[in-house]
Amino acid sequence: MMKKKIAFVTLGCKLNYAETSTYERELLESGRFEAVQWDERADMYLVNTCTVTEHSDKKCRNIIRKLHRISPEAEIIVTGCYAQMKKAEIEKIEGVRFVFGADEKTAVVPAVLRHLDGNDGPCGADPASFLPAYSSGERTRSFLKVQDGCDYFCAYCTVPFARGRSRNMPIRDIVAQAHEIAGKGIKEIVLTGVNTGDFGKTTGESFLDLIKALNEVEGIERYRISSIEPNLLTEETIDWIASGTRFLPHFHIPLQAGSDTVLKEMGRRYDTASFEHKIGYIRQKMEKPGRAKVFFGIDVIVGFPGESDSLFAETCDFLENRIRPAFIHIFPYSRRKGTRADLMKNQIQDSVKTERVRILEGLSERLHSEFVLSNRGVPEKVLFESSDKDGKMFGYTGNYIRVERPFDPALTGKIVDIIL
Repeated sequence: MMKKKIAFVTLGCKLNYAETSTYERELLESGRFEAVQWDERADMYLVNTCTVTEHSDKKCRNIIRKLHRISPEAEIIVTGCYAQMKKAEIEKIEGVRFVFGADEKTAVVPAVLRHLDGNDGPCGADPASFLPAYSSGERTRSFLKVQDGCDYFCAYCTVPFARGRSRNMPIRDIVAQAHEIAGKGIKEIVLTGVNTGDFGKTTGESFLDLIKALNEVEGIERYRISSIEPNLLTEETIDWIASGTRFLPHFHIPLQAGSDTVLKEMGRRYDTASFEHKIGYIRQKMEKPGRAKVFFGIDVIVGFPGESDSLFAETCDFLENRIRPAFIHIFPYSRRKGTRADLMKNQIQDSVKTERVRILEGLSERLHSEFVLSNRGVPEKVLFESSDKDGKMFGYTGNYIRVERPFDPALTGKIVDIIL
């Protein structure tokens, strides 16, 4: 039987990447497909979409149209968050054969295989279902999905509408997936989710229970937590991570604003004082003289409705003088229909948002340079990746400092001791 050529495209977050990788693995294991690059002619394309901003929506539409131009006869399968929010809009795009919303993810692979057999009946997906997923396209690390959905409904965010309520698989099933990942020779796992620290809603377990169980998986030497809300990163969890575990000194924590006024309008569940205390507590527990500093990546939204120049200045001051992260992930506020912020007065001009992004990018560069310098001369471990770029190879320390070496295939996937 002639195999169908299929290409996969992921837009958006690492959670989408883990899910797309799972679709690819399962479709290829069926023996009915061979994978090709997305810019090649194919019989089918699977596009996993994002809808976090208006720009994300536009990018999704553009890539679908581009795939149709590359291979006009191909059938395009669209899934993900944009597919959940704008299904009818996507169905009108030429070349699109199937649209699966985020609440139909478990139906994607079965429906595609049934379609090959000439059966295009209803997918029968359960909106509350959980698609188990992990990425396996890299030799060094895997993104493991541990949680989906969100119950927070922050004023600016469509994710709870696109992804549904907070839910998860039992710990035993996630641990089984970690063993699968270890069996592929992968050394590092990044835990991903929509609201990762909210793990346990559907099983009566806790995030701390989860990471303790994962820490026992043989073969996985390093874990990172991709993003966790500050109010859900408990002191008990920090104490355990700091006690000598495989979890690295690397935290990605959404702040969104360094102004209590803006945080309240956003509907966030903490204030600047509690956020600052949490960062200080982690540093106190995990940083020792002569050892690596903790990497903090902090999410910030600029231009939220009503964010005056003085309120933005509070955010800049909070970042620079009170918490000093290693990196700032900066997002200009994007107005989204159906959210509370869409109806707020005092919407900020795009030109003002652009200037605030520029200011924070400069601050982030300075803070990152200082972070790297503060780690100079300390011992660390680097996990080297497989790519050869102009005779160089790259890897990351436990605290996420990028290191380069002359390319040596023997170092690929190896954890190497270095002095920074």
